[in-house]
Amino acid sequence: MKLDIEEWKPFITSRLFPVMENGKANQQMLVEGTECFYVGAKKNDNGVMVHCQRDEDLITKGNCVVFICNGQGSVGFANYMDVDFIGTTDIVAGYNEKLNEHIGAFLATIYSQERPKYSFGRKWKTHLKDTEVKLPVQHNDDGSYVNDATCQYSDEGFVPDWQFMEDYIKSLHFKPLTTNHTVAFSLNKDKWEEFAFGRLISVNNIYKAHAYTKDDLDEKDIKLSSTLRYITRTAEDNGCELIVKNEALSYVEEGNAITIGDTTATCFYQDEQFVTGDHMIVVRADWLNPYTGLFIVTLLNHEQYRYSYGRAFLMDRVKETILKLPICRNKDGLPVIDETKQFSDEGYIPDWQFMEDYIKSLPYGDRV
Repeated sequence: MKLDIEEWKPFITSRLFPVMENGKANQQMLVEGTECFYVGAKKNDNGVMVHCQRDEDLITKGNCVVFICNGQGSVGFANYMDVDFIGTTDIVAGYNEKLNEHIGAFLATIYSQERPKYSFGRKWKTHLKDTEVKLPVQHNDDGSYVNDATCQYSDEGFVPDWQFMEDYIKSLHFKPLTTNHTVAFSLNKDKWEEFAFGRLISVNNIYKAHAYTKDDLDEKDIKLSSTLRYITRTAEDNGCELIVKNEALSYVEEGNAITIGDTTATCFYQDEQFVTGDHMIVVRADWLNPYTGLFIVTLLNHEQYRYSYGRAFLMDRVKETILKLPICRNKDGLPVIDETKQFSDEGYIPDWQFMEDYIKSLPYGDRV
């Protein structure tokens, strides 16, 4: 389905969402548990911060669009939430009797385009009810606009085309994503041990990647046979800035690698062939696969706050990075000791199998 946005008409948020409810909680009010989502100022993971115990006094009902009205880097985003949740005071939930998962996803995407207008200095909550967005509208059989005499949604009588929004989102999917519903393994980090990252990999398996500029990847000069991911220091889309044609590229990285942007400390696991931009480090290892890769990358990304353009995540610093990892233990629970001390001076051995099994145990871990 095509989007002819030239025919869309403006609508005010307060007219689209006659019921709007503020979030009610902060994290200190939560009780640890797994019954409920705690949703707040987070642009990723549909806004879910943590899981918690359900508290009826704090619950915000589902089937709503969640507007993130405050929060560094996330203010101005919107998400659709299908289930009941506990919301932070940084969000506002909007309700409309027409909402379902498809229409909600469409509207959340449209509203997220408003994010450049807002920041800590200009919070969205103050302006949310007056925010104007353009949406597709209903037409009569003769092509004229449907006119609502009650002017429920706009002073001009335009009516949002809810069916088109639903059908458009449905057209983006081939089939629903399914998963094995399992309970994730518990993480007893008190029994983990420290490892220098450089001890986990061989000397030749960490190196500065061959760099291409965007000019090198000018599609006009490349005949299409297949495509590659162009991995750069961006923090979005698994580090992929572009999809490029690969026929004329002389150096291509194989998949099953970790990529690190040295000036941004952005770390991702790459499962397919790729090429890179400048200031990129590639890491390889015998233990690496999609599951152990995701486990290690998650830990590496927790080091990001230590680095910036003034203190880059250079190769030596990557090697010196200390990670706490689960270790192999015998049936008595005692550490298995490697006499060669390959991975640590104490002889501890990372439990790669546990890391792999843990990722697989997560919701949608079987879809990795």
